[in-house]
Amino acid sequence: MIFRTNAWNRFRYTLYTPVYDAIGRWFAPYRRQSIDQLAIQPGERVLLIGAGTGLDLEHIPKGADILATDLTPLMVQQIKVRNRLLGHQLEVRVMDGQNLDLDAQSVDVVILHLILAVIPDPVACLREAERVLKPGGRIGIMDKFLPPGEQAPMWRRWTNIFTFILATDINRRFEPILD
Repeated sequence: MIFRTNAWNRFRYTLYTPVYDAIGRWFAPYRRQSIDQLAIQPGERVLLIGAGTGLDLEHIPKGADILATDLTPLMVQQIKVRNRLLGHQLEVRVMDGQNLDLDAQSVDVVILHLILAVIPDPVACLREAERVLKPGGRIGIMDKFLPPGEQAPMWRRWTNIFTFILATDINRRFEPILD
């Protein structure tokens, strides 16, 4: 299906880049809470997969060594612009979260915010996150998953017809990704 491809994601998120922050800021409290729970320490290597325009950067403590990745080159450029104001130690790369060009056990923390409901193969993405994570490392996940055991209400199923094509799968479940 065309809507579950990297090519489609790259296309639509290139179009969304100019307005992404206006929509993405709605998730700021959830981003902050997720990152706070990771207790990131100075000197730790932090990987952001599907970093978008870098909205998570403002919540990451100074002193972390950050690698922000995204599939969309225009988003990657926006991350660089955002970081000029924030001043993090930051590397930014265009990269597919399902096939990371990173060594195994090379990061202390992986942040997966609003990516597992977008990426074509969330299981592959999570496997890659686990592969690059050092022993004892931490993964932070924040997304729009259906609550465990709940069926999507009719309005959500109908809405997902559009959100799935335009941006994200709001009916994705987390449990199958973990299995």
